[in-house]
Amino acid sequence: MRGFSFNSANLVGAKFLRTDLTRGEFDFANLTNANLIRADLTRAVLRGAVLRGADLRGADLKAALLIGADLSGANLTDADLTDADLTGANLTGANLTGADLTGADLPPP
Repeated sequence: MRGFSFNSANLVGAKFLRTDLTRGEFDFANLTNANLIRADLTRAVLRGAVLRGADLRGADLKAALLIGADLSGANLTDADLTDADLTGANLTGANLTGADLTGADLPPP
């Protein structure tokens, strides 16, 4: 499933467990409560995406674009966000335990 487009798609509760979503496009997609455990979202584009309550435990989000994304209440435990762009993202209540944020652009506190 590499390089596809789900821009503006309604993916509420979708299950992408351990799925290769490398370079996928999810601009303004609604991924509320989606299961993305251990999904590979390397270089994925998720500008303005809604990921409220999404389960991203162990997900690979290296160099992903999450500009303006809503990650409130998302579980990012052990996720790899190396070099990800989270500028303007909402991380209220997100669980970042063990997440790798090396080189990531984060929203101001």
